Amino acid sequence: MFCLRILVTGAAGFIGSHMCDRLLAEGHTVVAVDNFLTGSEKNVAHLSDQAQFRLIRHDITLPLTVDGPLDAVLNMASPASPKDYLQHAIATLDVGSTGTRNMLELALAKGARFLLTSTSECYGDPLEHPQSETYWGHVNPVGPRSCYDESKRFAEALTMAYHRTYGLRTNIARIFNTYGPRMKLDDGRVVPSFIGQALRGETLTIFGDGSQTRSFCYVSDLVDGIYRLMQSDERYPVNLGNPDEMTIREFAERIRRITGSLSPIVNRPLPEDDPRQRRPDISKARRLLGWEPRVPLEEGLRVTLDSFRASF
Repeated sequence: MFCLRILVTGAAGFIGSHMCDRLLAEGHTVVAVDNFLTGSEKNVAHLSDQAQFRLIRHDITLPLTVDGPLDAVLNMASPASPKDYLQHAIATLDVGSTGTRNMLELALAKGARFLLTSTSECYGDPLEHPQSETYWGHVNPVGPRSCYDESKRFAEALTMAYHRTYGLRTNIARIFNTYGPRMKLDDGRVVPSFIGQALRGETLTIFGDGSQTRSFCYVSDLVDGIYRLMQSDERYPVNLGNPDEMTIREFAERIRRITGSLSPIVNRPLPEDDPRQRRPDISKARRLLGWEPRVPLEEGLRVTLDSFRASF
């Protein structure tokens, strides 16, 4: 692939910052954009002295002008953890709608390709298992999680409308549970929550009876999938995640083992609309992108654990 000039929104976020690392490692130039609502400058501080990296503080719900050419726009901006998007519900809806349109307009003006990072939350509390891209979802459009679910579903619809109307080269990645260094310990997602509780010697909190399932993809695997998708001709959504599934209770026990924690496990009421099952069908990604996760859960968790220990 030729060296490109790529704009990344949400660049100071957990996944966005790792995406910047990968693009720079591949020899591309990165224009990074973030308003730091949920992202952190420390996530990209190590890139500040690289000549091919430029950081712009900007809210993409406002129009953005960028000097010079752009070859690609990777729209990764949005609060993504339940704690963040529930706290910033309107901002989440705004960035999925107005923010996405502004970035689509920028890509159109620059003649650039456009990639949207969407989410498995589009499937809601699924009635189909595992979830394939052809499944339309089981989503509560007025529930507490709808600010995130519906913002991403709208962003997908808007992206496809720009492709069909203007011929814009677009890609849509539906991201499943991802973990790794640079997650926030207090963001409410299960990996940092369990690790943080274990390291502090607190009880590990399971919401519901723990029988609900998730699958966990290490961040470098996810970024590799996004990078491959960006180069593809596939315009419809593609699932990116790890199909290896486990219950939340099994995952809590795994965290206790790798941390050496003696913390007891306690149960709390399940939040409204919390999905009972979540597992991607990645047949499409395997077929079109030659992609599948490669980092074993144990290995990825130990690297993540080391990064969290360093912050204590």
